[in-house]
Amino acid sequence: MKTLVVYSSRTGNTKKVALAVAEALPECELVAVEEAPTDVKEYGLVAVGYWVDRGMPDGKTRDWLAGVKNARLAFFGTLGAWPDSEHAKECMVCGEKLALEPSRGNVTLGSWLCQGKVDPKLLEVMEKMAPGAHPMTPERKARIEEAAKHPDDDDCRGAQEFIRRMLERV
Repeated sequence: MKTLVVYSSRTGNTKKVALAVAEALPECELVAVEEAPTDVKEYGLVAVGYWVDRGMPDGKTRDWLAGVKNARLAFFGTLGAWPDSEHAKECMVCGEKLALEPSRGNVTLGSWLCQGKVDPKLLEVMEKMAPGAHPMTPERKARIEEAAKHPDDDDCRGAQEFIRRMLERV
């Protein structure tokens, strides 16, 4: 079965995970979202990698997903928040919902997220846009510092385990 890994990456986090995912898939093509086909009927599984932007997949991924039909999709991504947080769970649900408009015929098999370093430019923008909404509390600072250490080798292995489980569902 032919597989496709599509990814969007701002800081290199998601690309690193996408490379690990691609290593775990047989007969795999790895493509940046800007170059990815929306006609994916020849692929038995499409793994979609994104970075979380305001609780959703980034804009490039959202735009690409809008054109995808009749695909079996597995989502993976990176975010600055704790990957087991309620926020992360909500982000995964939002990502899957983007693909599930009934008329498009897509099936989502699951989602997986890990932490990834936050682009310093994004932190600056968040502080300017909503300083009250994103204050630099000790907890937030600790989370951002931890996120800067990811994705690490354990995260990459976790992504590979996830994608192998998704492959079994196809």
